[in-house]
Amino acid sequence: MLPKSEWSQLIPHQGAMCLLDRVQSWDGERIHALSDSHTRLDNPLRSDGLLRAVHLCEYGAQAMAVHGALQAREKGGAAQPGLLVALRDVHLHAIRIDDLPDALDIVAEKLMHSASSWQYKFRITHREILLAEGRATVMLRDDTANDAGAAHE
Repeated sequence: MLPKSEWSQLIPHQGAMCLLDRVQSWDGERIHALSDSHTRLDNPLRSDGLLRAVHLCEYGAQAMAVHGALQAREKGGAAQPGLLVALRDVHLHAIRIDDLPDALDIVAEKLMHSASSWQYKFRITHREILLAEGRATVMLRDDTANDAGAAHE
């Protein structure tokens, strides 16, 4: 198991917006993370005192980001920044999640990875009960091209 201190500096989500708490396991194709942040009053996704199930998509996307960052670190580099561009086949099996007492189990499995994008499927459960599942696509940004362009302006 990897505590948050082992990987949180590798992703852009910081402070309370870093929703995952620990990585249970990971390999080249998938990551299994755990989170208790849905119970915290300072969760930045809360509104009107609630945390809605639709926000589980962000938990899945953050698992993807951590997975990509861990893989890049393993290869001696850093993950490219990305932008979530699509959610597909998302099925929510709850209305809200802030009232769930135990950790969320977040599993993301890589479906496709290219130089410019990632596609994963994610599945989130609580006490082995399915809360959400779907697919997410992230387009990677090449910040070196942006930096070079800014230098010429």
